Amino acid sequence: MTARKSFDLPLRALYRCPRCRALSAQSIRKAPLVRFLSTTTRRQAIAAPPIDFSKQDDLPPPNVRNARIVPASPSYFSGRPDFTDNLLNLHALLRKYQTLPTVAPGQAPRVAWRTVSQYRLLVGEPVRASRYHQVVEVLKRLNQIHPAVMPPDLQEAMQIYKRDVDPYAVVKRPTVIDEDGRACGVGRRKSSSAKVYLVQGEGEVLVNGKNINNVFGRIHDRESALWALKATNRIDKYNVWALVSGGGTTGQAEALTLGTAKALMVHEPDLKPALRRAGCITRDRRRVERKKPGKLKARKMPAWVKRYIGFESDRFGSLGET
Repeated sequence: MTARKSFDLPLRALYRCPRCRALSAQSIRKAPLVRFLSTTTRRQAIAAPPIDFSKQDDLPPPNVRNARIVPASPSYFSGRPDFTDNLLNLHALLRKYQTLPTVAPGQAPRVAWRTVSQYRLLVGEPVRASRYHQVVEVLKRLNQIHPAVMPPDLQEAMQIYKRDVDPYAVVKRPTVIDEDGRACGVGRRKSSSAKVYLVQGEGEVLVNGKNINNVFGRIHDRESALWALKATNRIDKYNVWALVSGGGTTGQAEALTLGTAKALMVHEPDLKPALRRAGCITRDRRRVERKKPGKLKARKMPAWVKRYIGFESDRFGSLGET
């Protein structure tokens, strides 16, 4: 029911109806519009008395039938509760100790973290590699805290993610220059591999016993193969003799880039920062994604067709001929 409320009028004139419209038309127009949920004019509010929790004896006894098991973690109803708890705990530790002094990433203690397969066995959940990568990134940031001020609870929390191996035991075998003055470097890209021999010379380049112009027809591939020498202005100071196999021309050229950079660092180790800035000593692990069944390529879907008219015409055409 719709009514117009006015505190000037008596209680019987608060409602707008055909009988009283003519009597209180002027006053009702000035009154605000109010919607009532009940036909009663006045109602006394009824509320339960407040409970005093300080007096435990006055509380009613608990009902066992209505009791339920409370999960130990709020992430219980998620798909991966243990992984979610671990990630949230690491983020909480990072927020707590983010103001502590840190060291440079290259000066942080070397740690061998668990692989994603080992972490799956630890928590017993199908954790994706991309999700576990988030955990490793937080662990790397926590590992940069200065060892002198590393809190004990943080060390205990990070210990479960470490492998039981000595990270300093694995030492890379050093590459040396042989008696002929050659330095060898191996590079790979996609399904291509290249073995490069670098010796001081005048800038001659041979790939599989042929001139580089005959092996790589594109200018981009030729520049990519010698980019390590070109970025360091050593293009006319070394001779390159390489053996490439597998893949196509682009993969072989980029494999030559990595192999040449590794061989160049044997001759001149001080060039490593310049080669890293040029992007020559980073192994590119990207590969072509495999084709899936039901798709034209890795992800391309065939065009949707509502009706295939060609099939009907072929069928009726063959029947007419017979």
